[in-house]
Amino acid sequence: MMTDSTAARGVIWDLDGVLADTTEAHFQAWKEVLSASEIPFDRKTFDRVFGMNNVGTLTALLGRTPTRKEVTEIADCKERIFRKHVGQLVRPMPGAIRLLAELEHASWLQAVASSAPKENIDLIVDALGIRRYFAAILSGALLPEGKPDPALFLAAARALQLPPEQCVVIEDAPVGVEAARRAGMPCIAIATTRPSKLLGPGPVFASLASVTETACAAALRSGPSKR
Repeated sequence: MMTDSTAARGVIWDLDGVLADTTEAHFQAWKEVLSASEIPFDRKTFDRVFGMNNVGTLTALLGRTPTRKEVTEIADCKERIFRKHVGQLVRPMPGAIRLLAELEHASWLQAVASSAPKENIDLIVDALGIRRYFAAILSGALLPEGKPDPALFLAAARALQLPPEQCVVIEDAPVGVEAARRAGMPCIAIATTRPSKLLGPGPVFASLASVTETACAAALRSGPSKR
């Protein structure tokens, strides 16, 4: 494994709850659309599904795979509602802009790999003014399987032209942490939307404000977590 400071290295960022504080916007959008469909939904349920793509979320809520009609009528409507809230409710997470710049200065390649629809990702990235930091921006919304399947992170590594072991994932959701492990990538977990006890066994930080480029390099040297 290459881990010296001169080798190409990558950071693969989740978006919601990591780079951008979108929690309230997502909750309000799901609550509105699911109420119209008479599907029970509360904060506890939201915490359980946050981080999944829309098909995964609907599967968890319905207890079965949603039909194409349900995906169109529920998930697509939810995303339209979410996009209306972006300008008012979405903010960069504390420490995000500073760490992006720090990694850029240290010549890390950076990518976004989010379960969100591409339209949402582009809207948030541009609203926060951070597009210039990324060599690749990927959506897992249309993949057959969402996180914890590793396909999205592996696609991000390919987009950066790096082997998985040379990429560090930054995640806030247990499904994302597990996806990184399955991809063979070290992961730094941020306890912004989930309790830290759910995010181990790798390094867990209270927020990005505590994460440095040095911490990313240390995670890369340590390698992926093993359960």
